Amino acid sequence: MGLTNVIPMIPFCRTIAEAHQVLGIMAKHGLATRLLAENKKKATLVYMMCEIPSNIILDEEFLDLFDGMSIGSNDLTQLTLGLDRDSGIVTHIANENDESVRALISKIIRTCTRRGKYLGICGQGPSDLPEFAEFLVREGIESISLNPDSVVKMLEHIAEIEEKHLHENRTR
Repeated sequence: MGLTNVIPMIPFCRTIAEAHQVLGIMAKHGLATRLLAENKKKATLVYMMCEIPSNIILDEEFLDLFDGMSIGSNDLTQLTLGLDRDSGIVTHIANENDESVRALISKIIRTCTRRGKYLGICGQGPSDLPEFAEFLVREGIESISLNPDSVVKMLEHIAEIEEKHLHENRTR
């Protein structure tokens, strides 16, 4: 089709074997990924959704295959805590501010940063939880997707966080 600004993103990739399988299928159908392309300059960048704890436990292996990731915070939270986030029984713990979810997110941010790989986040958390958005900024996330109704409020909040963070770093 001649498109040059499209980056496919693979959802819910549970294992390294699944990653190899999907990248092989893409190559078979003409999308030469970086992993399988003979001409690396003509390779298609491919990201994966990072929404399963295995994606972070095996982050190095997944990042050997993909050019970047986007954290799906809703699914990551649900699968990390083993809950149905729509259940009223566990609503009080069903958010990204849980320590185990934050630990996983912090780990993947560090790994992607160290490896020079793109990492963004999508999901409800950054739009609804200012303290979670602040955590992401402090950890060094590259991009945050927001719901349309929260964009202005969160952009102002994130700008304040970044300015405060910049000031703290200058005084050290």
